This record gives sequence, structure tokens and C-alpha cells, in this order.
Amino acid sequence: MEKIRVSLGTATILGLTSCKLDAFPTTAYLMTYIPRKCYANCAFCPQARESQTKEEFLSRIQWPIFPLKEVIKGFSDKKAKNIFKRICIQALNYPELFEDLKIIINKLRNSQNLPISLSIPPLDRNQLKKLHDLGVNRIGIALDAATPLIFSKIKGIQNKGPYKWETHLMTIKEAVKIFGTFSVTSHLIIGLGETDFEALSFLQNLFDLGISTGLFAFTPIKGTTLENKLQPSLEKYRKIQLTRYLIIKKLANINDFKFDEEGNITEFGIESTKLFKIIQSGLPFMTSGCPNCNRPYYNERPGQELYNFPKPLSSYELKNIEKFFHDILERK
Repeated sequence: MEKIRVSLGTATILGLTSCKLDAFPTTAYLMTYIPRKCYANCAFCPQARESQTKEEFLSRIQWPIFPLKEVIKGFSDKKAKNIFKRICIQALNYPELFEDLKIIINKLRNSQNLPISLSIPPLDRNQLKKLHDLGVNRIGIALDAATPLIFSKIKGIQNKGPYKWETHLMTIKEAVKIFGTFSVTSHLIIGLGETDFEALSFLQNLFDLGISTGLFAFTPIKGTTLENKLQPSLEKYRKIQLTRYLIIKKLANINDFKFDEEGNITEFGIESTKLFKIIQSGLPFMTSGCPNCNRPYYNERPGQELYNFPKPLSSYELKNIEKFFHDILERK
């Protein structure tokens, strides 16, 4: 393991390349490197086995290749030390993955003290335990889909992928035993065909299991199976962001929300004055996931209205979101 991919924003902070940044990534994002595509075949992913997208992309972000030793050296730079609060390693699925992860983690651990997160495919219990013993702080195992059926169509057998919902969920539960409650994260991508009810049931179920969640908006990437699928509407995404926040803060739960016959949320289960104070904080609409993970522009381009805000919202952005929810509630 001599090479590694680095997100463009991270590489800029590390002094490995130059790029204008509208928001600094507060987590350093790295990705395992192999000279081929991932063994998995997730329909939305540029790294998928059958994807025709260029190999340097994950979502809409470029991940150029650098020597691992140069990347590690970059973490000693004063700018990097001031900005980065965490390292997150995105792991492709391939036979040598576990051995590569051990090398990368050991070298990172020997050079600096930032907490390390891994986003990995399902591994066995002994491998998870070894990663924990090596000093990994958090583990992410992405279900991505809200239901087993959507999972099968997107990541599993219906899309010629290797994954099974049951295996993912079992591994996530095993990881909680090893890493601890809310030290394991799974992802939910909104816009893959789920109803609001299905999305919120997913978020509630994982929260009840002690699993953190990161929320993503589906992003069509040219060359992937889903390149022609539209992103979810901002209205749908904002409502899921808000209700996710209510769930994880124990302010309301799936039994408090109300839905129409098509599974769209119509009531948020909390008094309106209190609800708007939460909306005005802007917190539900910031990037969700591991601590200090802000993923700038992972789902959108600069200048486009943001799905996930990578930094505290401006007064203008807060007013827009407040008006947005006033309009939604007035339509009821």
C-alpha cells in the first residue's frame, strides 16, 4: 500500500494540490487505492464494478492519487493541524482491503493523533475487533437504502451486487458491540424511491439500536447506472433532515409524526413554536454523520442551493429555510 486517493478539498489543505475552497473540510477524507474498480456494484457509485465513470470520482468529488508517505507528511503542516478534526478512510471492496487498512491505519497512527473513522463494507467480527484495537475511533457501514427491497435493487442481487441487507445489518449490530453505542454510523441516501415513512422508519430503527446516521441526497453521476435519475426535491430532503433531528434529539419519534396515504409526512409531532425555534437554529440542515464531518459540496456544486450545509448557516440561508417551512405548513 504505497498510494492512496485523497478528496480534492483534503488534498488542498494538505498542500498536495491547489483548489479554491468555499468551505474547508473539517475531516480529512482518504480512500483506498486499487488500479481497478470496486468489487461491489452499487448503482449510484462511480467506483462500482460496472460504472463507466472515471475512477478518480466518488459522488461528484474528485479523488486524485498521491503517495501515502506524502499524504502523511501533509498532516504535519500547521494549516492541516488547525483545520482537520478527524480522518475518514473510504474503503473500496476488494480482496486485499483488510491488509491495506492495517497498513494505512498504522502509518497514520504513528504520525499524528487525529481520531480515525472507517467507512467499510461488511467485515467479520475478528477484523472489526482488530481495527478497533489498532485505534480506529468509529466505523461506518452504509446501508444507503431505506428498505431491503430498495437495497437489493441498488446494492444487491437485483443490480448484480454482492451485498445482502441482512449481512449489512448483522455486521452493523456486531460493530456496535465492539465500538460502542453511537460509535457506528450507517448512511441513508434520500431519493432512491423510498417514501418519507420508510426513510423515517429506517432512521428511527437505527437510532433505537444505538447507531448514528449520516443523511445524503442522491446525486446522479454520469456513467453510473442511475445517471438519469433526478435528485430528490429540496422539500422532501428538508423534511427528512428536520425529522431526523427530532428523532436523534428525542424531541419526537416515528409514532408522533403523521403521514398521508402515500407515505409523505404531514405533521412533525411537535408544537409549532418549538418546531420553528429548532428550524431557526439551522442545526437540522447541516451535514450529518460522524463528529466534525462536513463533506463540503458532496451532493451539490457551489452556487447551487445546498442539501447539506458544511458550515453554520448565514442569516439569509436561515430566513430562506424558515420561509420554506412556513410555506409547507400553510399548504396543509
